[in-house]
Amino acid sequence: MTYKFCPQCATALELIAQAEDGGDKQRLRCAACGWTHWNNPTPVLAAVIQYQDRILLARNAAWTSKMFALITGFMEAGETPEGGIAREIKEETNLDATELNLIGVYDFQRMNQVIIAYHAVAQGEVKLSPELVDYRLYEYDAVKCWPAGTGQALADWLRSRGVQPKFMELPPRSQA
Repeated sequence: MTYKFCPQCATALELIAQAEDGGDKQRLRCAACGWTHWNNPTPVLAAVIQYQDRILLARNAAWTSKMFALITGFMEAGETPEGGIAREIKEETNLDATELNLIGVYDFQRMNQVIIAYHAVAQGEVKLSPELVDYRLYEYDAVKCWPAGTGQALADWLRSRGVQPKFMELPPRSQA
């Protein structure tokens, strides 16, 4: 979220340098009341779902492209990352995660996010939420990774299984 005005007093925010741990840091701040917009990255959960010994990827209803990707979502207050990704898998696919293993943590600066990625073994019957319009199951050696964000997590998981990941080329951002 980009703030233009202080949420406490409605004064226009300014880039103001101020001493913080590690030296001066320029941030959007309110000159009237001192409120600071920290703009810290948002934690996002992601899952490489192993379902029927294949990888489940889904397509988001909001995407204009035909790209399929990992199941992702935001952590809720009061839940652990493991609990959050199990919840997201259930909400978005109706599958139950029977095993969760951390793959890694990935920087996704373009979206100001930190991705916490898991491998999930899942079972049940796929029923997509309205958030998703389609899913596909891929053999490990047939899936193509994307060169950013959760695509790096998928590539790392494939390597852990002895599969050399293949990467797709993304179209220019205006077409994505």
